[in-house]
Amino acid sequence: MSDRLLIVEDESVLRETLVYNFEHEGYEVKSAENGKEGLRLAREWHPDLILLDVMLPEMNGFEVTKALRAEQDVPILLLTARTEEIDRVVGFEIGADDYITKPFGMRELMARVKTRLKTHRLIHSEKDEAAADDSRGEMVFGNLQIDRKRYEIRINDQVITLKPREMDLLCYLAENSGRAISRDELLSQVWGWDYYGGSRTVDVHIRWLRSKIEENPSQPKRIVTVFGKGYRFEG
Repeated sequence: MSDRLLIVEDESVLRETLVYNFEHEGYEVKSAENGKEGLRLAREWHPDLILLDVMLPEMNGFEVTKALRAEQDVPILLLTARTEEIDRVVGFEIGADDYITKPFGMRELMARVKTRLKTHRLIHSEKDEAAADDSRGEMVFGNLQIDRKRYEIRINDQVITLKPREMDLLCYLAENSGRAISRDELLSQVWGWDYYGGSRTVDVHIRWLRSKIEENPSQPKRIVTVFGKGYRFEG
C-alpha cells in the first residue's frame, strides 16, 4: 500500500510540481490550496504525512499544525520562505516534525519525507510492541494511572486528555522512573533520532505535561528538573 501524502500549498505551480513528483515516486497524493481545506482533508483522509506551507490563506500553517496536534500524530513538515529562527522555534514548539525553507531541492525534500515516514513507523512499531506486553500495559504511581493500551491517564480516577506526543513523553519518563534522563535522550527516544528541533521542544512539552498532572505545576513533584542533566520522573 502506498503512503498517503497531503500537500497544502497556495502557490499553484509549486503545488502541482510537488503533486507530480510525489505521485511519480509512488505516493498517493491529495492537495489543498488553503489552510481550512487542508485541515478538512487531514481530518477526513488521515494521510501518513503532511507537507504544509506556513503562509496560507484563510488559516496559516501554524494554526493548522496546532489544530492537528490536538487530534493526530501525523508527521508534519512545514514549508516556508521565512528564514527567521523564531519561526522555526514556533513551528517545532507547536508540534511540527521538520521545517524546510524555500527554495529547496526536490531530492532533499524527497529524502526528508522518506526518513520521516520511516522514523514514524519505527516509533509506532515499538509503541505497539510495548502496548502488547501486559506487564507494561498499565503503570500506577499513587493516584496516577497510565494505561498504555487505552492510551490514556487517570488522576484520582478522572480521565485526563493528553496529546499523542505528551503521552509518549510521559510513558518514557515513567518507564524510567527514578532515573535522570537528558533532553537529548528524550528527543531521540520520543521524537526520533533525526528530529531537527532543539531541546527547547522537550522543555515546552514538559511544561504542558506538568500543567496536566501536577497538583502545583510551579513546584512539580512527579516530573522534577535535574539541573545540568534533564528530567526525572518520581513515582
